[in-house]
Amino acid sequence: MLLRLDFSIDTPIYQQIRNQIVRGIAAGDLKPGDQLPPVRTLAEDCGVNMMTVSKAYQLLKQEGYLKTDRRAGTVVCPRLPSSCLPEQTRAALELALAEAKAAGTPLEEILELCRKQYDSP
Repeated sequence: MLLRLDFSIDTPIYQQIRNQIVRGIAAGDLKPGDQLPPVRTLAEDCGVNMMTVSKAYQLLKQEGYLKTDRRAGTVVCPRLPSSCLPEQTRAALELALAEAKAAGTPLEEILELCRKQYDSP
């Protein structure tokens, strides 16, 4: 699994790992049932502490993106129903929309940006 981590930005590394795995699932690069590398292996490959990867995996499990099986390891879960958008994601989206509205961005422009982002790989 190839992750591109940027150690020079403020986003915590565990969050970067989480975000890239979610993007991989959304793009179809990671499919339900796909096995992710063990924590130790991914940590070594990325040059980070095992606890950092473990924190990312735990967050992804809490959000319903991953599950761990003693025999199969950590695997991607089937897609969540659309009504199961994580509360944190819903709150972030609501804030981003409020900021765009406060800045005077027309609804049509916001919708077009959303369509482009949603349809991009």
